[in-house]
Amino acid sequence: MAPQRNTGAGAEAELPEYAGHYLLESRLGSGGMGVVHLARSASGMRLAVKVVHAEFARDPEFRGRFRQEIVAARRVSGAFTAPVVDADPDADRPWMATLFIPGPTLSEHVKDNGPMATAELRRLMAGLAEALRDIHRVGVVHRDLKPSNVLLAEDGPKVIDFGISRPKDSELRTETGKLIGTPPFMAPEQFRRPRQVGPAADIFALGSVMVHAATGRGPFDSDSPYVVAYSVVHDEPDLTGVPGNLAPLVGRCLAKEPEERPTPDELMRELRSVAASYDTQAFIPAQRTGARLTGDGPPPSAPKDGPESEEAGGGAGAQEDEAGAAGAGDRARRRRRARIAVAVGAVALVAGGAFAVVPLIDGGVAAGGTAARSARDGFAGWEAEPVAADGAAECAPGAGRLLCARPGVVFALDPEDGRLLWQHPAAQGRSAGPPAVAGGFVYAPADQGRRLEALDPASGQVRRRQDVPAYAGFRAVGDMLLLTGAHGVVTGVDAATGATVWSHRIAGQAMPSFESFAGDTLAFAASVSGDGKHTRVTAVDPRTGDVRWQTRLDGMLDLFGAQGGSVYLLALDRTYGEATAVVRHSPATGATRRVALPVARQGAQAAVRGDVVYLMGVGGSLDAVDMGARKRLWSLETSVSRASAPAADGDHVYVTAADGRLLGVDARTGGLVGQTRARLGTGGDRIAASLPTPVVAGGRVYASAPDGTVFAVPAGAPGGW
Repeated sequence: MAPQRNTGAGAEAELPEYAGHYLLESRLGSGGMGVVHLARSASGMRLAVKVVHAEFARDPEFRGRFRQEIVAARRVSGAFTAPVVDADPDADRPWMATLFIPGPTLSEHVKDNGPMATAELRRLMAGLAEALRDIHRVGVVHRDLKPSNVLLAEDGPKVIDFGISRPKDSELRTETGKLIGTPPFMAPEQFRRPRQVGPAADIFALGSVMVHAATGRGPFDSDSPYVVAYSVVHDEPDLTGVPGNLAPLVGRCLAKEPEERPTPDELMRELRSVAASYDTQAFIPAQRTGARLTGDGPPPSAPKDGPESEEAGGGAGAQEDEAGAAGAGDRARRRRRARIAVAVGAVALVAGGAFAVVPLIDGGVAAGGTAARSARDGFAGWEAEPVAADGAAECAPGAGRLLCARPGVVFALDPEDGRLLWQHPAAQGRSAGPPAVAGGFVYAPADQGRRLEALDPASGQVRRRQDVPAYAGFRAVGDMLLLTGAHGVVTGVDAATGATVWSHRIAGQAMPSFESFAGDTLAFAASVSGDGKHTRVTAVDPRTGDVRWQTRLDGMLDLFGAQGGSVYLLALDRTYGEATAVVRHSPATGATRRVALPVARQGAQAAVRGDVVYLMGVGGSLDAVDMGARKRLWSLETSVSRASAPAADGDHVYVTAADGRLLGVDARTGGLVGQTRARLGTGGDRIAASLPTPVVAGGRVYASAPDGTVFAVPAGAPGGW
């Protein structure tokens, strides 16, 4: 966008000279919600700073929505968005600063240069699919993807303007009579069911954006927004002018029903088949060769801290054109668990190829499969060769096996020596966790699905295959499978028989995302209020769907564990999403304990063992907090830039680093005891969106690495790894 001088009338003619510490130099653009300025930091860094209009700055509800925009933009900042540098939603004129990205919007490019060529369209569609994949992975639905919200940077498209985005499981409600979005790029459900909009709405918008890029118009073109709205809901899209090899895929994106649209992963897979010469690297920033992703060597443990106090109670989007029917219906919503937040963006490591069930014969090793080793005098560990391509698998013990999943394949390893026992093809989409054993069968969850397959744990053969209503959430709890539909209806399926036992909404949870924890028979869901001031936690009986208990706790909280009759949560800052405290709630007594962290932790992931909580933050900080003693026990700077959620067995804490190392830390002192070698693989210039948590079982630690290997080491001796 070309900078303009600050001109205008009324309150906007007297725009502030500074936003925080940033000098506002010129105007990039303005819209219904605010003005976007080109600014510079004290060091000379160029930024795009969005300053809210004065009239909205006086509206507390709008401030809440702006706070939500900041949280959403921070969650998705990465390779496909404009990273948020700073923000102040509480200033007299709220503002947000993102990194300035030179380049025109897609709208400007098409206006100045006409429709894109076929090769450009392929790369644009792939880039937008990758962007939506990462946006959806952190639980955000954009809801206003349009040509003016796509920047064409040198290294690929950037999706901006999260002003009306919201988390997929948000409790926010759209106000009656107000549209949220821009009609030519809105999905049918945004008109028909605005309170039940999910990730598929962004896919519909992507299809509309592609038609605009290919033709200069929309698929439902009209001068009247009312005619457009009717056409979006009832008429077929006009794909005239869209290249023939892309038109079918664009048409699928524009399907009327959300469940009929492809996922971002499916889009990328289809685009690879459109043209074998498709260059996926066109939208991947250049990487330094041979660069390590983590620090070198084990750091010394940090000194112990004294007692901590217990608390009482509880740009993307900066460079934008905000014109359209953006309503005022959203309020601030929490930042969900940052287990998949990646500061530099993520490039999916997608497995290729098809597999048949391959049981091993005579206890041997499958050809080209697994190499295992063990010591005669005890377990010394093993390393299994990759199944399919590079990329870490998610594993869990079950039915006497180590069950693992990667996009495209489910497989079982012998936990004693790592032999490949069987493998079975699975959905190519991103897996939603390790396989689960329920009702005597193995189930491989997916982030979106319409079918369930019950596999024999011994052979991997399909024993039952059934179609189910489309689900966006999957959780196995005991002998039940809980499927959360796109509109928040939860279906309880008997894992042994496949029969539907119950199906209904969960009181107090608009779009429940269930968690289950070892040793507890209930399923848990947590959702934050629109203003971010309260969190509702619900415990559900998976057999009946009945709510066993429900409570409303102060603050923006993220549930991560349940133990000893209590649930454990992280308290998150409402603006930045950083963990500021650990919370323990005991429903039997109604008691809530909150222990503040001395230093807020960005992107924290946590686990509980006994009454001690272990937190791993982005940047390598590992903390231990004793909830009984109300203090932090120790803190360790691991020098690991990114790591998995921690796992603990009482003696040690284990985390997996982005380069495939497994670290073992003394649970009592916080000292680094040992670590395995790095296993980065051939995709060393790519960063996975999330890292699988190590599995501790039977005195062993099982872990997986980016090079595709799964390995096991003795839990009691990290120093000998």
